[in-house]
Amino acid sequence: MKLHAYFVNSVRYTTLALCVLVALASALWLLLAPFSRVALALLVLGSLLTLVGLRDLRQTRHAILRNYPLLGHLRFWLEFIRPEIRQYFIEGDVEKGEPFTRAQRSVVYQRSKGEADVRPFGTKLDVGAKGYEWINHSMQTTHIDSHDFRIWIGGRPGEPREGVSPCTQPYNASVFNISAMSFGSMSANAVLALNKGAKMDGFAHDTGEGGISRYHRQHGGDLIWEIGSGYFGCRNEDGSFNAERFAAQAREPQVKMIEIKISQGAKPGHGGMLPGAKVTPEIAAARGIPVGVDCVSPSSHSAFSTPVELMHFIVQLRELSGGKPVGFKLCIGHIWEWFAIVKAMLETDITPDYIVVDGAEGGTGAAPVEFSDHMGAPVQEGLHLVNNTLIGVNLRHRIKIGAAGKVINSFDLARMFALGADWCNSGRGFMMALGCIQAQVCHTGLCPTGITTQDALRERALVVPDKATRVAQYHANTLHALKELLQAAGLMHPDQLTPHHIVRRVDSSRIRLLSAIMPTIHFGALLDDLENQHSVYKLYWPLADAHSFAPRSPSEEELRASPGIRPTIAGRPASAVQIAQELTRKRPPRPQPVSALVPDQARRFNPATTQPSQVPPQWTGSGADQRPPGDPLAAAEDGVMRARKREPGEK
Repeated sequence: MKLHAYFVNSVRYTTLALCVLVALASALWLLLAPFSRVALALLVLGSLLTLVGLRDLRQTRHAILRNYPLLGHLRFWLEFIRPEIRQYFIEGDVEKGEPFTRAQRSVVYQRSKGEADVRPFGTKLDVGAKGYEWINHSMQTTHIDSHDFRIWIGGRPGEPREGVSPCTQPYNASVFNISAMSFGSMSANAVLALNKGAKMDGFAHDTGEGGISRYHRQHGGDLIWEIGSGYFGCRNEDGSFNAERFAAQAREPQVKMIEIKISQGAKPGHGGMLPGAKVTPEIAAARGIPVGVDCVSPSSHSAFSTPVELMHFIVQLRELSGGKPVGFKLCIGHIWEWFAIVKAMLETDITPDYIVVDGAEGGTGAAPVEFSDHMGAPVQEGLHLVNNTLIGVNLRHRIKIGAAGKVINSFDLARMFALGADWCNSGRGFMMALGCIQAQVCHTGLCPTGITTQDALRERALVVPDKATRVAQYHANTLHALKELLQAAGLMHPDQLTPHHIVRRVDSSRIRLLSAIMPTIHFGALLDDLENQHSVYKLYWPLADAHSFAPRSPSEEELRASPGIRPTIAGRPASAVQIAQELTRKRPPRPQPVSALVPDQARRFNPATTQPSQVPPQWTGSGADQRPPGDPLAAAEDGVMRARKREPGEK
């Protein structure tokens, strides 16, 4: 122990002392000997390191640097590159990655590049591990002509449609599409490559809530326009919804569907803000906001506040778009709120054309760690609940369901289809097809592959024609692998997959079909047989109100009709009535806040920059909105935007 303590104490200032000695020795060398470049370089290096060491001794932020000047920086440097060291040199192929394993990333890279994705010598997975799943195969295999599996969203052409103001322009969609990722969070070249890839293989590209930019339009790939709580691209100056601006873009032929974003898996219930220093003229044009001003995305919508109002908003968007499919995306949270939406469908006879269930494991949006780790339902539970609820109220045939959340390979797709999805979206899968290396610095603007940045130099590394081909090949090869799975299972289309086809190991000696673990409800069961359903439905269906997202207490009529929701005696499981009482119980007054400290979680963006994609501090308004038509300065800015450098071979 004494030897260890002596070593630790002796090494504390050794590095600084050596730098001082090098600086002094090189200075003497220059004084006493002929001029030497080596001596000059040693003097400069030693002096700089000595100054850094002295600064370390005087600074007050890092105790390690005060105790270990210069040497302490090695610790911070190693900590900085720790994820890369682990990812590239330590992590095993099937070891749980963060969030994707090396094997999962590799299959995306191989399929996007058109390389062989076969594996010799058997699986690397532990088939005896709890949770391992597989698909049962058939001795009567099938032959499928094409991997291009498609579905109709919004009804079939020529067939009568049910409900109020139904869709009149159904969309023929691929079963695998690009998840919502906005321009602004994604670079211009990334958006160009994604949309061009979608055009090449005939699938859809979700715009994200950041609006339709000129990069979404350039290659003409099918778009799903996502409308978030900020109503970007269709908003008034105060941030409210503008019907005229919406109709002008929604009727464009390239826009195939409209998606209302209620919540996203990465951060459900959490709003966001794009700092003004990141609001460039291009982003401002896409979102319909002033240049250089902080852009806030509220945590909830202002166009509706009740489930019934949401249904009427769906009708409004459908009519304004000329009859295109309109749906919404959500991550399942409070179960009574989802049930309230379903009750609103029943009351108004208005149904969305589709619902996208986003799992809490989704992650293209940067979020506080507590939201990423512990907020919202995973896609398996959310998808199962949504599918069963719609079956239980006889509305499933009118509504298609999409699913998103760590969908990477064909088995992920097959599993979602078995749980009730009609199609799947993937965000990070297509990001990896673009070349994403899972560096996890998306929110910093320092993306090493030029995907999630607005830095023109970093973005330049992403060559659009090459990456668009990879996007298309990843889509085609993943669906080709799905085709082979379906053929082996004796099926012809993903819509034939059911929970009966998936098997899960529950422990070392027992397996169960997914249909036994997550059973499917009977048609109409919530309307005429609620008493015999799972507790989730018995407890929370009576709490739902079509005219409010808040829970309500069951009425006397419901109590008489459904004895199972009445209060239970002490020691028994709670009833719907008791849950409603607890959720709506008045709380005692709380003390007033006393702290005036404003949390400082991140350094401010520096607006004084020379980067071409960032905004000088004097830009405080949108030139397109403030300058009169024909203004020469506005025309010059438009010319600069059109003259933006493009990659070789790009039109």
